[in-house]
Order: sequence, then structure tokens, then C-alpha cells
Amino acid sequence: QVQLVESGGGLAQPGGSLRLSCKASGFSLEHYDIGWFRQAPGKEREGVSCISKRTEDPNYGDSVKGRFAISRDNAKNTAYLQMDNLKPEDTAVYYCATTTNPVCGTSNHYSFKTFAYDHWGQGTQVTVSS
Repeated sequence: QVQLVESGGGLAQPGGSLRLSCKASGFSLEHYDIGWFRQAPGKEREGVSCISKRTEDPNYGDSVKGRFAISRDNAKNTAYLQMDNLKPEDTAVYYCATTTNPVCGTSNHYSFKTFAYDHWGQGTQVTVSS
């Protein structure tokens, strides 16, 4: 059974950090591009970051550049999103997603298109508040 499970969300203070994990089961992450998305109440789901299976080059949304870092550990079949210097506007449900298609890249228009990804996790809540 193909499954993605996010964890690591919670409550953080502004300026704080959280590290999200995305554990895959039923398939090997090394063959997939991985994306992180988030959705705040009343807003559309937006792309946060992605990492290519081929080059492992990361791509980031403008709102998180310099603060978030994506990584993958194929041996653990897990992807991560390190979030530093968190802001209240980072509050959202965070989702990881995967696709076998090469969608992730700084010049790839599909990097943060939700329809480009095949499998999704259930999401983990991140709340940034003092």
C-alpha cells in the first residue's frame, strides 16, 4: 500500500524552528520527486519546496527562501523540511507529495502545481504563535 505520513508539526513561537518528516511506505522515494505544500484556512494549497530525484536540486517558494530547507534520506525512505525563523504566516497544514515525473526545478513550471503530484500525505498542522 502506497502511503506518505507526515509528522513533526506542532506549535512554535515566531523565530522558532520545526522539522517536518515525510515517511514513505509501499514504494521507494529515491525514484520520486518530492514536494512540500501547505494550506492555510481559506487559502489555496501552495507549494513550499521540492527536491528532484535526479539532481537533488531543491526549489523553494519565494515566501520561504532562506528560511526552509528540504532534504531527503533515501536509505530511510524519508524526506524532511527544516523550517527556521518561523513566522505567523507560516501557520498551515503541511503536506508532502510525490511524483515519478521530473517536475522539480528552478525553471520548471510544474514544481508547485498540485496536479503534477500523484501521492499525498494526510498533512501535519504547523501553528506559529506567541
